[in-house]
Amino acid sequence: MIVGVSTRAFAESAVRAGRRCVTVDAFGDLDQKARVENVALVRDRGRAYSAAAAVALGRTLDAPAAAYVANLENHPAAVRRLAAGRRLLGNPPATLAGARDLRQLAAAVRRAGARVPETLSADEVGSADPRRRWLRKPLRGGGGQGVADHVAGRRLRAGEVLQERIDGTSGSVSFAADGRRAVVLGVSRGLAGDASFGARGYRYCGNLYPLAAGSALLDRLDALAQATTRAFGLVGVNGLDFVERDGTVHVLELNPRYSASMELIERSGRLNVFEAHAAACGGANVATAAPPAPPGAVFGKGIVWARRDVVVGDTRGWLSRDDVCDVPFPGEPIRRGHPICSVFARGADEASCYEHLRLAAASILAEVETGVEATP
Repeated sequence: MIVGVSTRAFAESAVRAGRRCVTVDAFGDLDQKARVENVALVRDRGRAYSAAAAVALGRTLDAPAAAYVANLENHPAAVRRLAAGRRLLGNPPATLAGARDLRQLAAAVRRAGARVPETLSADEVGSADPRRRWLRKPLRGGGGQGVADHVAGRRLRAGEVLQERIDGTSGSVSFAADGRRAVVLGVSRGLAGDASFGARGYRYCGNLYPLAAGSALLDRLDALAQATTRAFGLVGVNGLDFVERDGTVHVLELNPRYSASMELIERSGRLNVFEAHAAACGGANVATAAPPAPPGAVFGKGIVWARRDVVVGDTRGWLSRDDVCDVPFPGEPIRRGHPICSVFARGADEASCYEHLRLAAASILAEVETGVEATP
């Protein structure tokens, strides 16, 4: 069983690994229901998504093992309920509590020679240096949701923190861990707030893989994967989001679970991510290096966000496209600021891959906004 907001990518990886799986999530998109057993809270049960609701539904379904994706890392108690009487393929609740604690993460990161942006609680906002740029962000957020530029003098909402904005190269490093050691699976460039995908602000809208990184940066990221694995006893696949500026790595957050960028590692043909996850959770030796990324190829993933309220047309033709996933049902209404689908591309370098990805997103937006059929 796989539970979380969006389970399609991890479920497809499990199926490719020869596993039978049932998924519980928020969306239950057309392509997912065509490939794996799925129960979607909104579509099938008429309930709003929450971690607690997804786990409660999962408790009614039969599966000997359970895994999770975002946003369950923010809800250790829900993970504990999900795992009761089952084998848990993922970090246990106690590990999640430590890994998602910003102070504990900062200590582990600094031991590895990297930095974290200065982060202030609501009581500390008054000490923020006005010469710096600051972001307000939710402690239990994800994907850039709820992140915004801070206006001096404005109070934080409950559950928010103030964090220094670091400009530079945004990226994510994915690694598998067995509780003691880690092996880096890949590093990708992050895309956020890109209007080409209908995204605004700091909303996550995709990745380009692999990130062109020198050996010095790769060594720093490997050290971070080792340090956080030892500090928290991480198992399975995990991800660290970071910004690199002037040779210094600034860690934004640790995602102690499967992350969206990992789908591109699998699409590149390097390895099956679910197999790596299950093996690492079982204590398999992960000290050997993962196979190298294919030369002369960059893989891209983009999340297409609705720029206004739309009603999609007949999307069944999207199922035959290899560059579109997370397909909505025909006639489905999608509100402004909500995801429409995911698009994929491949290019010889980052620039060409991004351009192919942008064109794929543009074709989707043209179809849903004007009714003109998109060109594959």
